[in-house]
Amino acid sequence: MSSKKAESASSGAAPAIRRDPYEVLSVSRDSTDQEIKTAYRKLALKYHPDKNANNPEASELFKEVAYSYSILSDPEKRRQYDSAGFEALDAESMDMEIDLSNLGTVNTVFAALFSKLGVPIKTTISANVLEEALNGTVTIRPLPMGTSVSGKVEKQCAHFFGVTISEQQAESGIVVRVSSSAQSKFKLLYFEQDVNGGYGLALQYYIFLLLQEDSEKTGKVTSAGMYFLHFQVYRMDSTVNALAIAKDPDAAFFKRLEGLQPCEVSELKAGTHIFAVYGDNFFKTATYTIEALCAKSYEDTTERLKEIETQILRKRNDLRQFETEYRKALARFQEVTNKYTQEKQAVDELLKQRDTIHSSFTVNRSVSNISNGSSSRVVGDDMRCESPGHGEEGGSDGKDKASKKKWFNLNLKSDKKL
Repeated sequence: MSSKKAESASSGAAPAIRRDPYEVLSVSRDSTDQEIKTAYRKLALKYHPDKNANNPEASELFKEVAYSYSILSDPEKRRQYDSAGFEALDAESMDMEIDLSNLGTVNTVFAALFSKLGVPIKTTISANVLEEALNGTVTIRPLPMGTSVSGKVEKQCAHFFGVTISEQQAESGIVVRVSSSAQSKFKLLYFEQDVNGGYGLALQYYIFLLLQEDSEKTGKVTSAGMYFLHFQVYRMDSTVNALAIAKDPDAAFFKRLEGLQPCEVSELKAGTHIFAVYGDNFFKTATYTIEALCAKSYEDTTERLKEIETQILRKRNDLRQFETEYRKALARFQEVTNKYTQEKQAVDELLKQRDTIHSSFTVNRSVSNISNGSSSRVVGDDMRCESPGHGEEGGSDGKDKASKKKWFNLNLKSDKKL
């Protein structure tokens, strides 16, 4: 396959031109999880960057194999792909891994800085570690149940431990956990017995953001735990949909529970099982303490965990439905808000035009009267001027009345003499 077909973003995005994941891993659509896992292991080792330092195409094929496995190893993503293809998947949010050995000095510094700031960065397991485990040439140290072992592991190296459990312990479930008071970054790995007698990687937990308060100390510790109980257990991957969340703040809420993924291995049978602590620090060794415990002493906690995870799964389904409802309502709200803004502007403009027209009545008439040389008069003054008895004619009427009165009085006097 050409490198063009295997093209993918260095930041971990899916290949631009994607092949059928079943075709990439050379498995059929009815393949079991174990068959898919076995095919992935072989191809991952074949194209691992550590073994193909001078072959850029192998590096691209390695990314394509990892991308295909990330789909087919997840029951939900596999179901979505089988029903609707790549369109059913959010390709930009698919998690990928980067190879620490190929970063180079400068890029390693930036990767370490981002990790320190809390930006999740996934790194691949060294091909040497995987190959040695697959060949069964690794040194396995015993880790008895109920005990702990401390140590220091170099970067890109691993310490392997064998945990032997009884039938009773297997029925009750076990917990394997690792912590580091030095806040070292590491991976907790679980290996399954391979058909060839070696060990193949089955589970890996990334330790980047798992900072927890230490109840016995004032500082903080990095820690991780694997739980093998008598029911399906889940792991929370905080890096799921990190790119989508960065692009859409609303996705930070709706995608928050998508990181809860079912573990491929949820319970262990009696016998010896292999775990490993992988040094994932960028520059220095990882200091750690690993211990294996029987879950019987955590029966109440186990039942509570089962109950809470059931509620989270229901809530995740509710959020998927609510997200559709929310985005429709948000789109409607934005539409109504835009209409509100437009209508407000229209009303403001109409009122402004109305005020302008009203102003024109008074302002224009006043200017017209002044230009004709006339002045306004008070209504009361006009009425006094025009009322009878207040003008020049009113004055003559007063004289007539006075003369008539005088004439009347004279006639009365002449009558008295007679």
